[in-house]
Amino acid sequence: MSRSRLSLWLGLFLLALYVSPAQGQDSSIPLAKAREAFDQARSLSDADGARLWGRPLYGPMLLVDPQTRFVVGNQADAESRLTENQGLFVGKLPEQESIANTAYKWAGVTWTMLMWPLPTNRYARGRLLMHESFHRIQDQLGLPGANPLNNHLDTQEGRSWLRLEWRALNEALIRSGNRRQSAVVDALVFRAYRRSFFKEAADQERALELNEGIAEYTGYRLSGWPEEILPGRAAVRLEQEERGTNFVRSFAYASGPAWGILLDHVAGPWRKALNRESDLGAILAKAMGITVPGELAAEANRRAAQYDGGGVIAEEATRAQARQQAVARNRARFLDSPVLILPLGDSMRYTFDPQTAEALGEVGTVYLTSRLTSDWGVLEVTKGVLLSRDQAGRMTDARVPAPSSPGGPSVSGDGWTLNLNEGWKLVAGQRAGDYALAKVN
Repeated sequence: MSRSRLSLWLGLFLLALYVSPAQGQDSSIPLAKAREAFDQARSLSDADGARLWGRPLYGPMLLVDPQTRFVVGNQADAESRLTENQGLFVGKLPEQESIANTAYKWAGVTWTMLMWPLPTNRYARGRLLMHESFHRIQDQLGLPGANPLNNHLDTQEGRSWLRLEWRALNEALIRSGNRRQSAVVDALVFRAYRRSFFKEAADQERALELNEGIAEYTGYRLSGWPEEILPGRAAVRLEQEERGTNFVRSFAYASGPAWGILLDHVAGPWRKALNRESDLGAILAKAMGITVPGELAAEANRRAAQYDGGGVIAEEATRAQARQQAVARNRARFLDSPVLILPLGDSMRYTFDPQTAEALGEVGTVYLTSRLTSDWGVLEVTKGVLLSRDQAGRMTDARVPAPSSPGGPSVSGDGWTLNLNEGWKLVAGQRAGDYALAKVN
């Protein structure tokens, strides 16, 4: 062997010795940056000292790159799927596992899962870290996660009076004394009037506020922001969210911090008594000695004037006309035309963008982008999927336009692809042109 070839061989050998396991697994998450995120989460939790919820928020945490599925954990898993590297634990998340900012059980551990990259702003990053850490412990607090549909918030009445509730809450957050008291009364009137239009609205809104709303409130409280600026930050969030296109699921991210921060100012240790039946507005009303006036319609319309209620209602009337076109489009796509119907059971997991949710009456909700996994495989959606629920709120099935070619383990249609697990195939559905999934004997 020549000296040059020997030198090349030695160089390659030494390089191989220095390639870490993480690099060999497509380390798309820099370990130093991952360590910084874990350290920040631990620091914010330690600074709280378990005062907010009676227990520390920091625990098992998993960072996931959605593109490569590379993961970095702050601890070992229970099934030895991760490999230790520089004090962290790395690996790859299997294809059948969903990726989202959420609490997630995988490899024998309930993790706080976070999608990479994290926000670059330290406070936005801290808010996200603490929000998702709350989701990991909320069952222990008697506040199990619930994601009911709030489709009434895609209607003219629902949107109009939610926006007015937010405007009143905004005023309450930046005022004090009698002016705060008056603004809280306004918010409670608008809240009660909105709910009077829809039978299930109070239960549905309460459940999501106790889930995502309280999680976001936790993020605000423990993000590292000085406590004195929190009311102003929550007020700005209300203004930003009011300009959003859809409130069906996103509303709680704005309402939760607003009600929670107001409660911190007037209701003492209100969190200790919080349970799955609690309503944040009702707790605040009791703490401030407020009784919502009768004759809701007259009161709501009278009080709305100081918040440009006429302008809000006119804007929502215009939007309602456009919404009817969207409903007609979705009905044609998912109900009237041939579709593929996929059953959704307990094994189903999914991710979605709450800002793209479009209510389709009592039938369900259309999500523009989504990823669903179940016993049958993985469904990737880029142009809409209809998720239906039964009367108890359980998801029953997913619908996408019928496939162009139903054969093979990988099938696709307009705006979606489906990779089937072994033992599953497409079969003819009940209607002509429809397809369904069936297990192969």
